[in-house]
Amino acid sequence: MTNNNPIGLFDSGIGGTSIWKEINELLPNENTIYLADSKNAPYGQKSKDEIIALSIKNTEFLLNMNCKIIVVACNTATTNAIKELRAKYDVPFIGIEPAIKPAALKSETHTIGILATKGTLSSDLFHQTAEKFHETKIIEQIGFGLVPLIENGDINSKEMNDLLKTYLNPMIEANIDYLVLGCSHYPYLIPQIKKILPKNIKIIDSGEAVARQTKNILQEKNKLKLDDKLGEVIFYTNSNPKVLQSILNGNYTILQKKF
Repeated sequence: MTNNNPIGLFDSGIGGTSIWKEINELLPNENTIYLADSKNAPYGQKSKDEIIALSIKNTEFLLNMNCKIIVVACNTATTNAIKELRAKYDVPFIGIEPAIKPAALKSETHTIGILATKGTLSSDLFHQTAEKFHETKIIEQIGFGLVPLIENGDINSKEMNDLLKTYLNPMIEANIDYLVLGCSHYPYLIPQIKKILPKNIKIIDSGEAVARQTKNILQEKNKLKLDDKLGEVIFYTNSNPKVLQSILNGNYTILQKKF
């Protein structure tokens, strides 16, 4: 395996492109392959066994593309399956989990909100992290219906706005000062969320931290691409590529494939 081998990323759909964008910005010379398993989105409503099986399928797809590191660009897959993936494969894995720690440490009201999928909020990994900050009140909210709307390209719809108000207003009333986005799809909702939240409430997502960790691990293992040529980027989807194309907002290679 050479340093020119690609970074592989997978998600239950298009949401993990928010993580890809951060990685691509930090490491523009790296080759990347992104796998959008939109056919099976959302993962958040599936059982742990189903999530593990899908994560294994996605990992093997990326390993067949000779990926040198795999970013699980999905909170639900990370919190439910990354332990099993690390035990099964030799390749390094980077996970993504809700950024509870920075929110809890910075919160002045000692109350934070987290918007995430059912699969993330019910996972052992989430509860283990949350328990470390028992002095902080964490208002948990499952984002029912948000991922399907994003996958359908209905980000700016009235239905989306109504759902967000329903989920966020109780958090505002509870006096949160940080909102943690616990799903890689949700950064695409930040413009709408900002219209609903008072200006004093800050929004945190994991993208930048995941990009930094990816770079750190590649450096540590001497796997960073050494030339200064811009990296090649390929996206795979098993669903309609039009929404993926519109959310990427650029001239990228998108291949539709059954997997």
